[in-house]
Amino acid sequence: MAIVLGPNRYGKAEVRVARVTRTTATDHELCDLDVSVSLSGDLADTHLRGDNARVVPTDTMRAVVYAFAQDRPLPAIEEFGLRLARHFVDAHASIDTARVRLLEYPWVRIAGTHGPHPHAWTRAAGVRRAGVVRGPEGVEVCSGLADVSVLKSTGSEFHGFSTDRYTTLAPTRDRILATTVRAGWRHRRDGAAPADWDASFRAARDTLLRTFAETHSLSLQQTLYTMGEAVLAEQEHLAEVRLTLPNHHHVEVDLSPFGQPNPGEVYQVTDRPYGLIEGTVRRGDAAPALADLPWE
Repeated sequence: MAIVLGPNRYGKAEVRVARVTRTTATDHELCDLDVSVSLSGDLADTHLRGDNARVVPTDTMRAVVYAFAQDRPLPAIEEFGLRLARHFVDAHASIDTARVRLLEYPWVRIAGTHGPHPHAWTRAAGVRRAGVVRGPEGVEVCSGLADVSVLKSTGSEFHGFSTDRYTTLAPTRDRILATTVRAGWRHRRDGAAPADWDASFRAARDTLLRTFAETHSLSLQQTLYTMGEAVLAEQEHLAEVRLTLPNHHHVEVDLSPFGQPNPGEVYQVTDRPYGLIEGTVRRGDAAPALADLPWE
């Protein structure tokens, strides 16, 4: 039986880079990134014979990330990922595919006596994400966000579900709905990329949050679909939206043993186990995603 080398790639993971743009001596902008790069191509010799002639060292990948971070102004993370992917494929004949994943950690200015402080920040909630693949099949980009916690204290129901002899969950017409949103949206590969990556990201984020808030939910699955549908309806250049929504359960506490009523005011918050709702909302005429697209 023959033994052969299967698909493979390698890279530098989680290169942490902070970029300070010094507009004046004291007025600064801050960008905080986590960048991962992986490469694949004509690399069989290094696996089979230990011949590293075609291998781009992972230390070089790290150096390229830092060198490109000197660009001024630093572009949106989608554009930064495109520049990195383009460099590795164009600069090295042995590499046919570059995969770049980027996380951007948001910082907001601390409120000072005379307004927002010009060079002091505090970490904000949520993470902006982007993924880029450049390979023989073309270039593809996804954007997204993670770790955005949302909750609505009413406007959510769950009833009419399938039951069997193990079912103990009571149906409800009013419950707390809470989740931590992880979302990714894929841009079309037909040249219809947004003119402004930052504006596209802000619009998608705002639509996701607004739709969560305004949708009367009959299930978290229904809410997921409605959120993805709303993003696609507003941005024609997007092909699909993927969402991961854990259901953070809030259980109404029985206070009757203490002689106290509890009209939906006191809840036990449980962190695990939790329901995990995942789904993709696609535009029907969009080309399928590249298999290597770094959604996570």
